Amino acid sequence: MTTNIISSPFIMSPRKRTLVPVSSRRKAADDYFPFNLLPVECQLHVLSFLNEVDKCSCALVCASWSCLVRSWKLWRVADYSRRVGFHLGQEGLLVSNREFERWKSWVQHYTYHLISRRASLLTLRASFDLGDRCNKWGELLSHLLDNVHCRDLSHLDLNWTFTLLEPLDLRVHSSPSSHQDNVTKMDKVTRFQELLSKLTQNCPRISKMRLHFDWSDLSVSLLTQFQQLRVLELKYFWVFKCVTPSTLQMLIKSLPNLKSLTLNILVPLRNLGISYTLESQSLEFLDVSPSRGLVFSCLKLPALRELRAKKIVLRVTLDRRTRTRIQSRWPCLYHVLREGTPKLQALNNERLLPTWREKSYGELTAILEQSCYCVQHLDSWLW
Repeated sequence: MTTNIISSPFIMSPRKRTLVPVSSRRKAADDYFPFNLLPVECQLHVLSFLNEVDKCSCALVCASWSCLVRSWKLWRVADYSRRVGFHLGQEGLLVSNREFERWKSWVQHYTYHLISRRASLLTLRASFDLGDRCNKWGELLSHLLDNVHCRDLSHLDLNWTFTLLEPLDLRVHSSPSSHQDNVTKMDKVTRFQELLSKLTQNCPRISKMRLHFDWSDLSVSLLTQFQQLRVLELKYFWVFKCVTPSTLQMLIKSLPNLKSLTLNILVPLRNLGISYTLESQSLEFLDVSPSRGLVFSCLKLPALRELRAKKIVLRVTLDRRTRTRIQSRWPCLYHVLREGTPKLQALNNERLLPTWREKSYGELTAILEQSCYCVQHLDSWLW
């Protein structure tokens, strides 16, 4: 009877469990990188490669990571130019009022976040209309600089003439008239100078600066205090201001460590015929191609290696006699470069032969016609 029960086809033997070596079972549990066992400095270095959003996500993993993410060493960049949650497009992107309010809320939270983390900034990027009396962007930036460590700030990219995201309906504010109607040109300049003055006090080590510039005496005086500047790009500001040759020369000579300079200067028609002198012992790269009517009569740039210059049409037609009279005051760019730039290697992205000074400038005619205002190139341009 016992034999029949065992041989019955309806009774199955239990499935045998496969034996796994103890070493293999432990390997599956230990197959991870011991991040928490690394020195704290190494952990911070790894986390420093993450963006702001990913850092905040890491802070939710555990208490130890949350403590790490709060370190000031991980918050070195304040980038207000990011369009968080918006479609990327050109600089003049227009959004709805609701999106604009949401973006302003993000700006406020982002500022609070940087201050609460006691950020130690190396880079500051922002695009705010400092003349906006309603949103007070200038006060926001000033508050940020006062409450974070920015003594080591080295890179400043500031557009103080334009708010990154503009609402479609500017009358959304409570004031009876649009806040834009109350904004004047001098409001922007005044608040820019206030911010620039604070930067000279809090951030004296800035080495790279990119901003619009009004060329007022006060602004030039403040800019000369950044003695560590190596890269400077001064963009055009729509308040028209004539830049005198002495002002430009004084600014450049006051920056002894300047290596790269980009200028966007518009010379008014009434000042045609004025030429500029530029002298610097350290300057290696000069780009004046965005400028209009900027002509150099003398360059003393012994370290200059690359120059970019372009003759931009101003859409003003002058008769040949007037053009000849104006151009007769200016020397040929070839002679200016030959005498004042002994180390020049490239002109308008064209590589120059080492013997270019020893031969006639006829070999450079194609390049000079795009940038030289002299009489020899009279027929190659039109105002």
